[in-house]
Amino acid sequence: MPDQTAGLPELRGDCGNCFGLCCVALPFAASADFALDKPAGRPCPNLAADHRCGVHARLRDEGFTGCTVYDCFGAGQKVSRHTFGGQDWRTAPKERARRMFDVFPVVRQLHELLWYLTEALSLPAARPVHADLRRALGDTERLTLLSAEELAVLDVGAHRREVNVLLLRTSELVRAGSAGRRSGKNGKGKDRRGADLMGARLRGADLRGATLRGAYLIAADLTGADLRDADLIGADLRDADLSDADLTGAFFLTQPQVDAARGNAGTKLPGALRRPTHWG
Repeated sequence: MPDQTAGLPELRGDCGNCFGLCCVALPFAASADFALDKPAGRPCPNLAADHRCGVHARLRDEGFTGCTVYDCFGAGQKVSRHTFGGQDWRTAPKERARRMFDVFPVVRQLHELLWYLTEALSLPAARPVHADLRRALGDTERLTLLSAEELAVLDVGAHRREVNVLLLRTSELVRAGSAGRRSGKNGKGKDRRGADLMGARLRGADLRGATLRGAYLIAADLTGADLRDADLIGADLRDADLSDADLTGAFFLTQPQVDAARGNAGTKLPGALRRPTHWG
């Protein structure tokens, strides 16, 4: 599959062109992922005056694993540089800074949709819906360019539901093609949408062409599993073991999902995704 997203740096977080919005706008609670509580709108105590993280090189050691598996899909630089024209929340009026923090999660959702739509357009099996996907991509991009006031009242949930219809159809087409190549007949892989597979023993499992949309795979053993052509949109892979697993052609898989999992040199990933450094 061609890596359509590799040529789109605007869909990857660029902290150097952002004012640390994710470190301020988003809340987190003391847990295995975060060392302390922080409400939305309050800067993380590790955020320096230059908007850099003071413990970036040792986030995992300091108890901030959640930060290492987060990606804004480029929403941070879009809001910082376009929506608010390069204005720093530190020097902006309080009300305007609050608006930045409100708008950031909205644009982040839109940019995540841009990632999925761009990937969908790279899938040959989805050609029957490419025209609709291109229209949805254009509509979503236009929404990201709205003013701060318009974004603040945007029903992003409604837009997600509209796009999801196309992503579901894309999934059906890709997985049907995968099943057809394997069996010589039309069909789809296993349906595990929203399944509770936390801690499941799936070592060596054949999950080719499966839909694992929204599945809970926390700490699941997927060692050596075959996940080729599987739909992984929204699957929770925190601490899942992907050692020697084959995710070639797996689609709607994002870098944060991969970063949250465990793997090794034998794990085969889609071309758009990088191997996390903590995998060793």
